[in-house]
Amino acid sequence: MSAVLVAGARPASPGRLARLVADTWSSTLRVLLAYRHSPGLLAASLGVPVVMVVVFGYVFGSAITVPGDPGGPGGLGGSGAQASGYREFLMPGLFAMVAVNGIMPTMVGAARDVGRGITDRLRSMPVSRTGLLLGQTLADLLVSVVVLALLAGVGLAVGWRIRGGLADAAGAFGLLLLFRFAMTWVGLLLGLAVGKEEAAGQLAVAVFPLAMVTNAFVPTGGMPGWLRAVADWNPMSAVVQAGRDLFGNPSAPGTAWPMQHAVPVTLLWCAALLLLCGPLAVRKFATHGR
Repeated sequence: MSAVLVAGARPASPGRLARLVADTWSSTLRVLLAYRHSPGLLAASLGVPVVMVVVFGYVFGSAITVPGDPGGPGGLGGSGAQASGYREFLMPGLFAMVAVNGIMPTMVGAARDVGRGITDRLRSMPVSRTGLLLGQTLADLLVSVVVLALLAGVGLAVGWRIRGGLADAAGAFGLLLLFRFAMTWVGLLLGLAVGKEEAAGQLAVAVFPLAMVTNAFVPTGGMPGWLRAVADWNPMSAVVQAGRDLFGNPSAPGTAWPMQHAVPVTLLWCAALLLLCGPLAVRKFATHGR
């Protein structure tokens, strides 16, 4: 940890920016070291995406037809062009699911720190509140890069292809990481508000409907009207549709405004979540227990 995190050690009047950078770096290392000493946690983060590709891509792939099916071979153990087309439709949804799952580990981690008194200890030190929380989100972002890279590799192995340009593909991954970054701030705010690890773990189950009532796994056209409206206006659906547009994968956007303007809508959602949850999380951290 940085010297500014040592109890009783006051820095020699560093500038606010220097303190922010130092505390952000120290907090980032703290979270990354937690992953290093918890190999099971890292293995789960890396293994779950692979399981998701197998379960959704192969179990559902032969039963669901999507518009714009590119045809072609079924990939590794696939069941023909229909399954291959579904896997191309599916992969942007799984990428977005990795992004939205940023809520859970940060929420549970923040609640754990509150429950164990770590938050109170950190608040008693001359540190940047923003830097401490920013470090946690940046560490999560670094882990997310590895997870998305692994998931992309598995996707390529089972038949997913980037059919747009490289610039568009880079933009798609950039949007996914930005959305994951926004989700971690949502998780931090919820974890600090809940304050108990057990309660945060139970609340994490609420993320599941957020991921399922979307266009990630099936086109929304077959849903009842009210449910389709919920799915089309779900922020995750915008991320999924933006990914399909930029990757050039099969898509069924429908007529809803967010689906027709998926990239700007994704940017608007990310900006709104960061502007709302970021300051609230910092404030909650600074005033916890008061």
